[in-house]
Amino acid sequence: MFRFLIPILCFLLSVNTYADNTKNENQAVQHILKESYPKATAADILLSLEKVEKVETIDDNPMITGSTELGFLYKTGNTHSADIKTGINLRFEKERWLSLLDIDLLIKKADKHKSDSESAHFKTTDQKWTISSQTNYTLDNSEKHYLYGNVWYEQNKFSGFINQSSISTGWGRHWYKTPKASLWGDIGPGFKRDQLRSTESDPKKTISSWIIQAQALYIRKLGDSIELKQDFSAKQAINSGENSIYKAETAITTKLISTLQLKFTFTVNYNTEVDDDKENLDTQTSVTLVYSF
Repeated sequence: MFRFLIPILCFLLSVNTYADNTKNENQAVQHILKESYPKATAADILLSLEKVEKVETIDDNPMITGSTELGFLYKTGNTHSADIKTGINLRFEKERWLSLLDIDLLIKKADKHKSDSESAHFKTTDQKWTISSQTNYTLDNSEKHYLYGNVWYEQNKFSGFINQSSISTGWGRHWYKTPKASLWGDIGPGFKRDQLRSTESDPKKTISSWIIQAQALYIRKLGDSIELKQDFSAKQAINSGENSIYKAETAITTKLISTLQLKFTFTVNYNTEVDDDKENLDTQTSVTLVYSF
């Protein structure tokens, strides 16, 4: 019987020895790992999270964005006419620079007789197109104060002017900003040039004058998909008796889908000095589809 117990005791002794050796080796390995890789602190964890957050918040907004719009009105019956309104708006933004470019075109086509015996021809009777561009340079990190340069040109067959143009530069401020509303305003000196059409009593002439230009833009979100934009500009002639220009535009935009909106616009233009057969006040109402890109 002892002959059978001796091998069993030897086997148990070897197993116990192997377990002790394995335990000692594991303790040694853990000791080495603790010395080589000390336990991470809370500060280390927060630092690693901040690094990940910084990587994920890289600004990838495009520098150039824009939109284009189109409106159309066609009449048939006793008279044939068509009114087309189109335009494009571009915005460039990088660091402290912001540039805006607006181009608007209004065309009126109608039947027109050269003589009583000739048939009517569908041709352009009136046309108006406007180019406006402004560049702002932010002066401080708060993005409140900026310097601006503005250029404006308009050719309008509906009015008594062949064309009107102005250039201005000055200072502006972002007066008010919340998640739902913003207000900008700027003012500065400038120069204006009006080219008048010839009349029965006066030939075509050009009048130039120095001006003070003031502008204000108010934007407010009325809901998740509705935005109100109110724009006002004044080109005030310094000398009395010279033409001054005032313009106000109200626009309400409703989003139809992600890139398509419906835009309602009401515009008022007022010139202080016009010909006797022309009105000082011009208004324009339009409904257009706007595609953003």
